Amino acid sequence: MQSYSQDLRDRVLRALARGDRPSAVARRFEVSRFYVYQVRDRERETGVRSSFPIGGHRRSRLEEAETVLRRWIAAEPGLTLEELRERLALQGIATKIGALWHQLNKWNLTFKKNAARQRARARGRAGGAARME
Repeated sequence: MQSYSQDLRDRVLRALARGDRPSAVARRFEVSRFYVYQVRDRERETGVRSSFPIGGHRRSRLEEAETVLRRWIAAEPGLTLEELRERLALQGIATKIGALWHQLNKWNLTFKKNAARQRARARGRAGGAARME
């Protein structure tokens, strides 16, 4: 979502300074009344006439723990995500399983299923139903 232009903000503030009512200003410039109040209040409280920055990159709190995680996984490849999460919690890094999986996937640290869990059907069957004659 894009913010409104600086020119529109300035026109809204000039109209308010002339004494126009916020409802009339909102109608004239085709914005919401809430937006008019927001622009007015921001200028009054902070003196800032520009918009807030939008978006940006948020760093993962797991970035600093990458070497530790790689070491743990190399030493014990069978660790579960829950076990890794618990170890991180002992290190003072709180995270959820989904965030941990996402970061490990980003680092291309994937887990292989063990042999027992890979079998979805009985051994020796070719798959599909048997033919009826």
